[in-house]
Amino acid sequence: MRPSTVAEAAHMLASIDGAAVLAGGQSMINALKLDLVQPTALVDVHRLDELRGIDVTADGTLVIGAATTYVEIASSPVVREVQPSVAEMAAGLVDRQVRNRGTIGGNCCLNDPTNNFPPLLTALGAWFHTKSTTGWRSITADTLFAGGLATTLRPGELLTSIHIRPLPQGTRVVHRHQQLAADSWALARAVVRLDVIDTEVEDARVVLGAVPGSPLRVTKVEQALLGRPVDSSLTGIALAAFDEAGVETMGDAHGSAAYRLEMARVQLRRALNDAVERSVTA
Repeated sequence: MRPSTVAEAAHMLASIDGAAVLAGGQSMINALKLDLVQPTALVDVHRLDELRGIDVTADGTLVIGAATTYVEIASSPVVREVQPSVAEMAAGLVDRQVRNRGTIGGNCCLNDPTNNFPPLLTALGAWFHTKSTTGWRSITADTLFAGGLATTLRPGELLTSIHIRPLPQGTRVVHRHQQLAADSWALARAVVRLDVIDTEVEDARVVLGAVPGSPLRVTKVEQALLGRPVDSSLTGIALAAFDEAGVETMGDAHGSAAYRLEMARVQLRRALNDAVERSVTA
């Protein structure tokens, strides 16, 4: 089914029990192959101009349409200027086919634990606008992602756009990933955001991907970083807190739960080291 407007798409989703959204298809087709979803109908929204595009509001907030592709995000001068970590993530995602066809909205709505954007958008404090037959709704990243392959989107609700406020001056955002190969999905992800005033951490977000309930904010590490100087001691403080946090990971054909936990720790260490190095060279 191919609606001509967002309102028509919302009506289709509301009126057909079990209908699902199809945008780029890169997440949905894989989910269908693995029998993770069983939609009764697919509502194709990838041609809706209302869901595409990149803009910046008067207060500096970046707005990305849910059906905007990764390649459009990666190549956008606007995104590279105001939220470079988002452009970097899109540019490094898996392979060329996925970058050309996949959409940021589809990546978020499936919320596969291995997906890349949910952890990053959580660290950035993003929020999401949705449309349904009952009106519009705004959802924060902390409340949208509700566990592996689950979100708090309601039946009949369509994600329309992603919003990211400008970051405070001095903020550093670093994401690191452990992959099977350069064009494969990740075994472990870590995103570190440090809001720095002078030389101390004013606020921090530490988010893991490829863990159960992804994305996972490691609040014990975040709290341990507050007020700390951004120097070589920061990584050790964070890793000690990580070891006490009781993070749970999952095992599969590519590695045991213990291996994934160690890889998450490695990616966290690398991300923190990068963030500290940026402060030294800034």
